[in-house]
Amino acid sequence: MQKGHIGVTTENIFPIIKKYLYSDHEIFLRELVSNAVDATQKLKTLASVGEFKGELGETTISILLDEKAKTITISDRGIGMTAEEVDKYLNQVALSSANDFLEKYKDEANAIIGHFGLGFYSSFMVSKKVEVITKSFQEGAQAVKWSCDGSPEYTLEEVDKAERGTDIILHIDDENQQYATKAEINGLLKKYCRFLPVEIAFGKETEYKEGKEEETDKDQIINDTKPLWTRTPSELKDEDYDKFYRDLYPMSDDPLFNIHLNVDYPFNLTGVLYFPKLKNNVEVQKNKIQLYSNQVYVTDSVEGIVPEFLTLLHGVIDSPDIPLNVSRSYLQSDGNVKKISSHITKKVADRLEEIFKKDRKTFEEKWDDLKIFIEYGMLSEEKFYDRAKKFTLLKNTDGKCFTFDEYAEVIKTNQTDKDSQVVYLYTTDVLGQHSFIEAAKNKGYDVLVLDGQLDSHFVNQLESKFEKSRFVRVDSDVVDKLIPKEDAATLNLSEPQKQDLTTIFSSQVPNIDKVNFIVAFEALSETDVPVMIVQQEFMRRMKEMSALGGGGGMNFYGEMPDSYSLVVNGNHPLVKRIIEDEEKEVGEKVATFRGKVESVEKRRAEIEKAKEGKKDEEIPQSIKDELEEVNKKVTEINAKKDEELTTFASGNKLVSQLIDLALLSNNMLKGEALTKFVKRSIDLI
Repeated sequence: MQKGHIGVTTENIFPIIKKYLYSDHEIFLRELVSNAVDATQKLKTLASVGEFKGELGETTISILLDEKAKTITISDRGIGMTAEEVDKYLNQVALSSANDFLEKYKDEANAIIGHFGLGFYSSFMVSKKVEVITKSFQEGAQAVKWSCDGSPEYTLEEVDKAERGTDIILHIDDENQQYATKAEINGLLKKYCRFLPVEIAFGKETEYKEGKEEETDKDQIINDTKPLWTRTPSELKDEDYDKFYRDLYPMSDDPLFNIHLNVDYPFNLTGVLYFPKLKNNVEVQKNKIQLYSNQVYVTDSVEGIVPEFLTLLHGVIDSPDIPLNVSRSYLQSDGNVKKISSHITKKVADRLEEIFKKDRKTFEEKWDDLKIFIEYGMLSEEKFYDRAKKFTLLKNTDGKCFTFDEYAEVIKTNQTDKDSQVVYLYTTDVLGQHSFIEAAKNKGYDVLVLDGQLDSHFVNQLESKFEKSRFVRVDSDVVDKLIPKEDAATLNLSEPQKQDLTTIFSSQVPNIDKVNFIVAFEALSETDVPVMIVQQEFMRRMKEMSALGGGGGMNFYGEMPDSYSLVVNGNHPLVKRIIEDEEKEVGEKVATFRGKVESVEKRRAEIEKAKEGKKDEEIPQSIKDELEEVNKKVTEINAKKDEELTTFASGNKLVSQLIDLALLSNNMLKGEALTKFVKRSIDLI
């Protein structure tokens, strides 16, 4: 028997392994099974080139668990090792300086393993003792047993072993007893090893007998050695892709499309990506792409490895050019990873364009599900925008779909304003904004539906990309002002009438939390609605983007109340009737107050003129006192005038009815106010 010290150039490696790899210790099984796969594949390669002339025979890797003894054994029938190879591979751990090593890699468990080839040593994260019994494939080789208890001391002795290959026996330590259970090993094998290219057996298959599940004598193979992405697309059918998706994501809806990746230059990349149904929600979909390296699972957290918007896809990417044991920060700065990332973006865009060209009808049918994904891509990746603008669709309120170019042709004649800008009208709520949509359609305008989670940002992007164009929500102004074609019509209201109507309507507008109403007047036709509520496009868009997490200065808009214009159509017969009613009921009183105000304001103008060109200290106190008194009087008289108008307005059912109809059109009439409206409507009828 040979005894010795493991050749770590400075200090003991085991505390380093225990301490710095502890957070990631479940990967021990992946590392050991991957090593067994490598040993098996090397033997197959040697056989194929004639360097191994024996029988390959059974090459299945087996995992044996002894729950009583708390041991896990990983056995392969690969190339095995001679005593010299054991000494070389297990006893010489080349760390030039443990201190430099610790400083550089203390936060990167994966980097430690990958950089120093310490896959085998990950077994000491969970074991108090590790034994390796191995026999080389070479003719006449002597089997040896290597044993180490987690100190730098090891033993190496000759033993009997009938067959070539390697058995690694882990004696699980007290802190990691959970790994010595069938359920835990099953879980780890399913996570890390389910697609490895060599069969792996763990436990026995079961079958139901007389209502009970019983073990059979047949080994349970836990992996698929030829997963879908390793096969050529020509030999696969739609059902194969669907089945693979259901195996990966048993609880998900059927996907919309798939993309089979198969690249061998300038890097190796295979995989299958699926477009899931996103249900209009970006966040919940992430961490669904699984990253593999030569069929060994690496991670399902692929942000930074693939572009942000592609994290919405589901499926598998496999590339030997992505190192297995590296940190995420390393992956994100790796040149190959960046190339792979941009290539996948291109392939996704190409596939979408291909489907669009080959079967536009199906593409349009699935557009509502695809839309959020494509918009996310266009907003976050300029290169994707350039590719996707050919097949991105705009959908109108009639459910018709158009490409950007097609839609520009449809609306350019009728929806170009007096400044030669093409106006894209849109709705974010087909039901809630129905009356505005109808008004626009009656003018011969077309209205787009942009009601998605990202559409407020998308509208801004399109506005910046489209030349001489702007987007206007259909309820942001009266219909004649949405696309101004000529100078405004004449408003048939005098200034005093506008002042009185402002008081009449503003006094009856309901108090709604965090909402302001400003009365405005428009010269519309007699057939347009008498009163409507609109929201200014810029402010509304800023608030929507703030709600979506616009960040920075956007938060300022988010804190502001919603501001709406209560637009009164000064030319409508019902508005004229309110003016007539007002004149009949309170006209004389209002005229008297107005006369008094005019008289007092005349005196105020005289005082102000006398003050002109004088410094504050040159103005006599008596003049200052009189001015203060005059201002007070104006305020008092106006308050009395407004009181008369408010009393009139509160007793005038027509005023309340017109306001409530406008609120109802905007889905803003609720609760008690809605009940009152219904009762008043019945009374008026």
